[in-house]
Amino acid sequence: MNPSLAPRPEVVVDFAVEDGLLNVSLKNIGGSSAYRVRTSFDKPFHGLGGEKCISTMRCFREVSFMPPGKEFCQYVDLLVNYARRKEPLRIKATVRYLDRDSNRYLETMAHDLRIYLELGRARILQLTEGE
Repeated sequence: MNPSLAPRPEVVVDFAVEDGLLNVSLKNIGGSSAYRVRTSFDKPFHGLGGEKCISTMRCFREVSFMPPGKEFCQYVDLLVNYARRKEPLRIKATVRYLDRDSNRYLETMAHDLRIYLELGRARILQLTEGE
């Protein structure tokens, strides 16, 4: 098999909002295992009412081994509460990792959480919270 056609790891950081709940995940969406996965964020961000620094959690500092499909998902906070605390809404994540042959990879993902605020779900939750 041509090595350039061999499946490679691809590790991404993604944010998702479902029913107003903000989550961040680290996932290997590639076809092979990733090693020494290290994630850095351009800005620190906090969750769980501002009590926990999500960006410095162990799963983002270094994961020794991530097989294909492996995902670490962390609940951050209600999106409206996160935004009220003036946590960063534009976050850049950089992920560095190796494959089985020690080839190095670097992925950078820019996220704009303001998109979720404009979708309306966060505002609906905000209205029902105050009732």
